[in-house]
Amino acid sequence: MLSIVVPLLNERTQLPRLFEHLLPLRERPDCEVILVDGGSEDGSAELAAAAGFRVLTAKRGRGAQMNAGAAAAAGDTLLFLHADTRLPDGVLAQVSGALARGADWGRFDVRIGGDSIWFPLIGALINWRSRLTGIATGDQAMFVRRALFEQLGGFPPQPLMEDIELSRRLRRCARPACLRARAVTSGRRWQRYGVARTILLMWRLRFAYWRGVPPEVLARRYE
Repeated sequence: MLSIVVPLLNERTQLPRLFEHLLPLRERPDCEVILVDGGSEDGSAELAAAAGFRVLTAKRGRGAQMNAGAAAAAGDTLLFLHADTRLPDGVLAQVSGALARGADWGRFDVRIGGDSIWFPLIGALINWRSRLTGIATGDQAMFVRRALFEQLGGFPPQPLMEDIELSRRLRRCARPACLRARAVTSGRRWQRYGVARTILLMWRLRFAYWRGVPPEVLARRYE
């Protein structure tokens, strides 16, 4: 079984499209969907529960929320999905195929949704970088065998870069399956703050993290 874990925090505007996307997967016997709310103040958790989804509550923070969802999941494979990201068609077949070929974890290529002329190039560069380095980000819908996830202790308890850090630990065990099917993630942050400014911020944060700046400091810069 594939367990899809989605962290939520004040995502009310995203939820109708997310529910529409996840409903066919939720109805399958070989898949479960778990939404984990981190203390939303906009009624996200109540709306999700009213729509019939399984909703958990956890300490705020994507890493903590995803760990809580993983602990409650029944599947032997975990997939972590951001609320503003949509999975490609045939996701279960894609994941099961990668695992059958011997992969222990992996991610999808990403496409940034939006009308900026820069988004196709940015998406291509993200995919190229990920394929070269073996590092995945949360927008790429990371999946992993449950046993390996638990062996590594899950996501680290940090407020930012939890996906990068888990990727590093996973990469020490095995290279990821880099699936070319594309997950589509929202370009809302890029459009709100500007493409150039967002690129510069993300690279500055990555470089600072590589130099050992604490994630708590980086989280304040990110916000």
